[in-house]
Amino acid sequence: MCDYSLHAIATRTAEVGEKLVCTRFPFTTTRGFTGESEPLVAVCLRPGTEIAFDREAEFDGLLFRKRTGERLARFRQIDTDKPHHHHDALEFASGKIVLVTDLTIGQTARVLQLPAERQDNVVLTPAVRNVVLVPV
Repeated sequence: MCDYSLHAIATRTAEVGEKLVCTRFPFTTTRGFTGESEPLVAVCLRPGTEIAFDREAEFDGLLFRKRTGERLARFRQIDTDKPHHHHDALEFASGKIVLVTDLTIGQTARVLQLPAERQDNVVLTPAVRNVVLVPV
């Protein structure tokens, strides 16, 4: 997803293995990810996308830059009931949640894994429907 404030910016979805760069987008106060070769195109992550920062992830605090102490994160959205707030966030293994717009500019990360696609048209064969599980 891409935050509400990026509606006027060109966007595309992330791809596995892609290197992302944290940037501030022109004419906005919002930060987000771009691809290395497309600095003006926002790369949108779907909830559940896993990324690995090249170094320990950093974000801007009230006065000083802070470190998360971690490199791996999973993208999620928070406060979706508040329409005029930033929703895009990263959750680290420790449980710490950092808004994408608070990430320090210039950091790089790689997309490790995209979330599984939902399969609505899956048809079970008769052999699969009649499986009986026997406790051991």
